[in-house]
Amino acid sequence: MGLSERMPELSALELLLSVARTGTLSAAGREAGLTQQAASARLAALEARTGVRLATRTTRGARLTPEGVVVAQWADRLLRLAEEVDAGLAALREDSRNRVRVSASLTVAEHLLPGWLVGMRADAVRRGESPAQVVLTATNSDHVIEQVLDGSADLGFIEGPTVPPGVRSRVVGQDDLVLVVPPGHPWARRRTPITAAELGGTALVTRERGSGTRDFLAAALRRANAEPAEPALELSTTAAVRAAVLAGAAPAVLSRLAVGNDLRQVAVQGLDLRRDLRAIWTGARTPPPGAVRTLLSHVGKPG
Repeated sequence: MGLSERMPELSALELLLSVARTGTLSAAGREAGLTQQAASARLAALEARTGVRLATRTTRGARLTPEGVVVAQWADRLLRLAEEVDAGLAALREDSRNRVRVSASLTVAEHLLPGWLVGMRADAVRRGESPAQVVLTATNSDHVIEQVLDGSADLGFIEGPTVPPGVRSRVVGQDDLVLVVPPGHPWARRRTPITAAELGGTALVTRERGSGTRDFLAAALRRANAEPAEPALELSTTAAVRAAVLAGAAPAVLSRLAVGNDLRQVAVQGLDLRRDLRAIWTGARTPPPGAVRTLLSHVGKPG
């Protein structure tokens, strides 16, 4: 049930408590930063709004009526609770300025975020400020989106082919996907590029469903009229995918950032494998102030 229109404002109840404590409208007004005339008008407005006579004015001051004493007791409890809420909100605002929960796809979490965080920390130290606390979850892009939407992450980084509904986004970088094989694989010595049809018909080592890399490759193949084959292996980390490729399980398509020197890159024709990396958040079009905005200001900068 909602509050009635008779419910007074907190500032009016504060004035009533000041009248009870000081015994005069002039002293109560000074505590509230009001003239005696303004304090008298606010008390009259409080009485008109509540429909209750709360104080009696005399030549020597003001005295609460019996009803006013009861209302002052209620007001004291309400204002104490309001002070707790006010202090709690202030703490939450301070927390949002100094702490950010980040959920990031593995490509971003493993290869890009460390440099961004180092740069953010160094900048805070140069300014003589305490560095923001970053709580990082590394997961696939689908889980990143879920965590941003349900509020368990303040900021997310994804690499999928589309921008999900319900979030704001900003492109923070680009990345290339590349086809990789172990050094002894026949494709490592191939002189002509792999076609989209060949790649689509090959069982690959892939990440699990929901991975931005896997979803992006599937979308690129379908745009080239090539349906992706069932995976040879589905693994939950990029490191596991690399290890499986090196062990000879099957080729894989990885971010160029994750390839390293021990795998061989194979040219692919007919596929656009360049993708955007995006930051996502909920709420206003502009990222929220505090640690979120500070972190985004360092995205793309070297550590």
